[in-house]
Parts: sequence; structure tokens; C-alpha cells
Amino acid sequence: MYIHKLGVSPSWSVTDVIGLEDKMLEWITRPVKALILLFPCSDAYEKHRSEEHERIKDVNACGTVALIHSVANNKEVDVSGGVLKNFLDKTVSLSPEDRGKALEEDKEFTAGHQELAQEGQTNASEHKKVIHHFIALVNKNGTLYELDGRKSFPIKHGETSEETFVKDAAKVCKEFMSRDPNEVRFTVLALTAAQN
Repeated sequence: MYIHKLGVSPSWSVTDVIGLEDKMLEWITRPVKALILLFPCSDAYEKHRSEEHERIKDVNACGTVALIHSVANNKEVDVSGGVLKNFLDKTVSLSPEDRGKALEEDKEFTAGHQELAQEGQTNASEHKKVIHHFIALVNKNGTLYELDGRKSFPIKHGETSEETFVKDAAKVCKEFMSRDPNEVRFTVLALTAAQN
């Protein structure tokens, strides 16, 4: 699994979320440290992103960035050795902007991302236009944040807790889906404790 190649402990894994209804969410192994949403970059998304940026303001490797956001914002997720640990250690004192620049220039990450792309998972070079995008939803100190590499800053979605995080994050996923009701290409993943 890609996160284990990055140095994340095998006691954590990324799994599919089958549905966003409460009953389906109960099937996800706990604890859940992040939800990752994959969705099409449609006109509806671009319009919302632009409007949101204005309202709040007064390498396409977004899957890797979503994983970094998911892991780096959850200290309980063990990272020992590997490219992710090296990157986090090197950039611990940098601003988010400088961390983003460092990621773009990090040859270890570039090599790892290219290796994954060669396995057929995310070979963007074969496509003229990348039409999907990843974001991470995390609980940071009791606040639900949306972390999107294409936005200038984290987006706060209100209070959350360890107990309510999955339902709260699922609600945000549903909001994304409701903005583009004719689109069916949404996928949700969860960073969870590995199943035994």
C-alpha cells in the first residue's frame, strides 16, 4: 500500500467508504483519522472554489497531498522512516506555503509518486486532462478542516469530535456531491486503524 511505502505504520490503512448514510458509516473500522474525497473538477467545483476563496479571503499530485494532509494532521498515526517522515522532519518549521514549495522540489516524493503512477493507479501522463481531484477532511483540535492543495488555506467546517468526526466529514462530502447533482464519479476513502 502506498502509505506504507511512505513510511506510515502498517497499523494504519486507507479503505473504501461504501456509503455516506449513518448505517454504512458504522462499518468503517475505528478510529478514523481522515476522510479523503476524490471528485471531478467540474465547472460547479471551480465556481464554488472561487466564490469560497473570495468570501473567506476579505505537480498534479493531489492524491499524495491528500495523504500527507491526512497523516501529518494526526499525530496518532505512526510514521517511522521513509520519504514521508523525512519530509515532515525537514519541513516542521515551515509555513504551509513553504511546505508546498518544498514538496514540489522534493525528489524523493517525485520518485515515489512516479513509481506509483507506473503501477497504473494514477498515471496522469497518459491523459490529456486530469479531471479528478483529492481533498482530505481531518479533525484538528476539535475542528473539522477541509485540506485542499488547490485552495490557499484550510477551510473550517465547524466543530467535531472523535465520536462525531465520521458523520461530520460525511456531511461535508455530501455537500460536495449536492453542488454537482448529475455527477456520479465521487469516491470516499478513510484513513483508519488497520483491520486485524
